[in-house]
Amino acid sequence: MATDQEIVIACRTGDKEIYRELVERYKVRAYYAALMYAKNRDDALDLSQEAFYRAYKALDSFDTDKNFYTWFYRILKNVCINFVTRKKTHNQISADREEMPELVSGDANPEEIFESNEQAKILWQAINQLKEKDREIIILKEFQEMSYQEIAEALDIPQGSVMSRLFYARKRLLKEVEHLND
Repeated sequence: MATDQEIVIACRTGDKEIYRELVERYKVRAYYAALMYAKNRDDALDLSQEAFYRAYKALDSFDTDKNFYTWFYRILKNVCINFVTRKKTHNQISADREEMPELVSGDANPEEIFESNEQAKILWQAINQLKEKDREIIILKEFQEMSYQEIAEALDIPQGSVMSRLFYARKRLLKEVEHLND
C-alpha cells in the first residue's frame, strides 16, 4: 500500500489513475466533514467530490512533507464554506441513522440499541446547537479522529489553540447535552 506522499508523487509524474487510492482512503472522512457544513447527504457527496477534484488539480502545490488529509481538509472546508455562503442555509444536521456514526455493537440487545440510539440523537441535537467553530473542532477530533497537530494544520491555528478550543467546545457540548436531558 502506497503512502499518501508516494501517491501524490506518482500523480505528478503522470500516473493519474493512482489518485483513486487517495479518494478511496479519504472519501468517508470527507463526506462526514462536508455533511457538517452541507446538512444533507446529496450536497455532502457533491461537495466532497468537488474537493477531491480541486485537490487533484492543485497537487503540484502540495508539500509532500506534510499530511495529505490536513491539506485536503482545507480545500474541502473552503468548498463547503463557499457552498454555504451561496445557499445561505442553516438547516440542522439530519439525525437519520444513516448519517450518524454507528454507536451500537452487533451484540447489543434491543433495550441497549434503543438507549444508544436515543443517546446518539441527543448528542447530535446538542452538537447542532453549538457554534460552527465548536462543532467543527469536536467533529474533527472525536469523529474524524484527527490528532491535535492535524487539526492545527487543517485549521491553520497553533496546536495550543486547538487544545484550548476543544476544551471549551467540550464544556459547551456537555452543557447542551445536560440541557436536552432535563
